[in-house]
Order: sequence, then C-alpha cells, then structure tokens
Amino acid sequence: MALPDSFQQRMSLPAVCALMSLVSGSELVAEACCEGVIGALPRANVRDIEGFEHWLQQFRERLNRQADSHRHACVAPLAVNLATRIPDDELRANLELCGKYGVEITISATGDPTDLARQVHDWGGLIWHDVVSMRFAKKAIAAGVDCLTCVGAGGGGHSGNIGHLVLVPRIREIFDGTLLMDGSISTGAAIRAAEVLGADLAYMGTRFIATCEAAVDLAYHQMLVECTSSDLMFTGKVARVPANWLIRSTERVGLDPGNLPLPLGKGMRHDHQPAGVKPWKNLWSAGHGIDLIDDTPLVAELVDPLREEYSRAFDLPAF
Repeated sequence: MALPDSFQQRMSLPAVCALMSLVSGSELVAEACCEGVIGALPRANVRDIEGFEHWLQQFRERLNRQADSHRHACVAPLAVNLATRIPDDELRANLELCGKYGVEITISATGDPTDLARQVHDWGGLIWHDVVSMRFAKKAIAAGVDCLTCVGAGGGGHSGNIGHLVLVPRIREIFDGTLLMDGSISTGAAIRAAEVLGADLAYMGTRFIATCEAAVDLAYHQMLVECTSSDLMFTGKVARVPANWLIRSTERVGLDPGNLPLPLGKGMRHDHQPAGVKPWKNLWSAGHGIDLIDDTPLVAELVDPLREEYSRAFDLPAF
C-alpha cells in the first residue's frame, strides 16, 4: 500500500467516510474515526472560523477520549476539505487550526490544487485531490498532491463517467502515491475490490449517509432504503456538476425531473433553483451503491459487518 504506515496502524478498515455537504456532521465523522475509518469533514459545513475551531476542538476531545478509554482501539485520522479558491489569509487561518487540532489530511475536490498543496505541505500535512479522468489526474500529480481520489462512474454527490475497472488501474500506472476509489462502494467485498484494482482505500459516501449518525432528514434515509439505482438521474442541472440525484427528492419539492431549471451564468451558485430549494439540503444525491443498502444502522453496527465482508473476500477461490 502507498498509505503511510502511521495511518494503517490506526485503521480497522481501508476505507474513508466521504465528505458530504450538509451530511457529514460532527457525530458521523467522529464515530467513523472512532471505528477505525478515516472521517472527512467539509469545512463549508460550518459557517465561520470560530465555529470551525469549536468543531475541531470537539473532534479532538472525542477522539482523545476514545483513545484513552480503549487503549487497543483503532482511532483513524481526521481529514478536512478546503476549497482551492479562498483568500490566502483565510486559508492560513484554517490551516493553522488544522495543525493545532491534529488534522493530518486536507482534501480538495475541484480547481487547481497547486497553491493549496504547497501551503499544506509547508505545515507538514497531506493533500488529497478528486479526479474524474486521466487529464485531471495528470494535472493533480503535477500540482504535487499526495493522494488522488479516483471518482468513477456511479458515484453520488459528484460523479465521473469512467468505470473504476479502467480509471483506477490507468491512474495507478502513472502515480505511486495513495489512491482512493470512489463511487458505488457499499460492501466490504467492494473495499477489497478497490485494492485488487490498485487503490489503497475505498471512499464510501451513500453507505454512510444511511446511518443513524448522518445529519439528514428521515425522509432521505427512507429513500435510500426504498429506492434503487433506477430511481436516480445523472445530471449537471441540479448543482452545476454531474451527479446522481434521487428523482423522488426532486418531485418532493415540486420540480419536474424531466424538465429541471437550467443553471445560469458561471460558478457554483444555486440561484437557478426555486426559492427554498437547494442541492443536498432538500435535493438529495445517492450513488449506485444504493442497490445494496436496506437499513440505516449505527456507524458501529455498519463497520463490523464491513470488516467481516472484507475479510471473507480474501478467501474467495481463484478460477
């Protein structure tokens, strides 16, 4: 594995609870870390720098309590998502807090990560960056990132359109850093499949949305259990980036899924949506892994069977 040894020793499963707008709250991320799964916190989920520091302080206290009370338990690293386009002074303030509270990983999803990578490395952190194609992978490698998240077809919040069977091995050919496979991963066997393809970690989003600790409307949980991938639509109209959206959630807020409003102008604004309608707040995404979700357990109740499925996958007979 290209994953740092210090991370492997603190993880019970080679998986990441993906960062998700308005979903990845303090409870979900902290519980994932306490179960030995890397947890990712979207910085945008808290409004200001004071709120961010309060959140990080809570995380550190929670993770320290877990480590102190369960001496042999795995307490996985915490990651924070930062935008590539924020003012330098704001970026420095955020990175200082990350250093203060032991955040080891910075995640960037869009844009050019060159400057962010330089500043993260200056204070000793690692930077992970999302890519959906070889072109973007090469740009991120040139920018000096430590890890590439290979966002393949079938993902939820934002998705690529290249299958993992091709995307992960091709990127592994040109990159010897850490690789994450992202999209349609809901089982321990799928986590093992990611490793077989050449990835070091599996990025799991939809499966963790369907847990008790996720900060979501109960109706969202109900859709994740009742719907399948045939109830999804892949479009860039909702949030300006291609993603898979639950059709039922668009109908729930009075939108016609066959005639969605078109985005106007540039940027990530959502002002093309009717008043009160916002992606991830009441327009909900899910990946193709929804087909394998039929419950909403506690994080601890989810991770245990994932570990068992992952271990069994090593015993599958060869042809």
